[in-house]
Amino acid sequence: MRISVAADSLDGVAERVVEELRTRGHEVVTHGALNAAERDDWAWACELAARDVSEGRADQAVVCCWTGTGASIAANKVPGVRAALCVDAYTADGARKWNDANVLALSLRLTSEVVLEEILDAWLRGEPSVDAADRANITHLDTI
Repeated sequence: MRISVAADSLDGVAERVVEELRTRGHEVVTHGALNAAERDDWAWACELAARDVSEGRADQAVVCCWTGTGASIAANKVPGVRAALCVDAYTADGARKWNDANVLALSLRLTSEVVLEEILDAWLRGEPSVDAADRANITHLDTI
């Protein structure tokens, strides 16, 4: 899978996200502080990663900032993106299952390496629900 990753700094698990995804066999595209040629501010970096998803250059994205909140807000401004700020594996699983989230937002401050691995495990094995009510909610998002 091709995954776009953005971070506004190299604090916390920013570089570990890239390393972990590559170790798991994914192709990684980097933005922001992870790419020396780009602006590292969270709004710009996370927009680029989200646009990679919405425009088909990546299957999914991981966006990171100090709290994860700005990263998720920036990504969710891009049409077709459903970004979820996840602090644990349960939230990541639910975001994939019930929200068909395609962008994972992480806090660089709060996410430890152990928790990162658990979140990525849940996120990457997650599948969208096929339940009619769940699908109706996802479809409705496009009309909001």
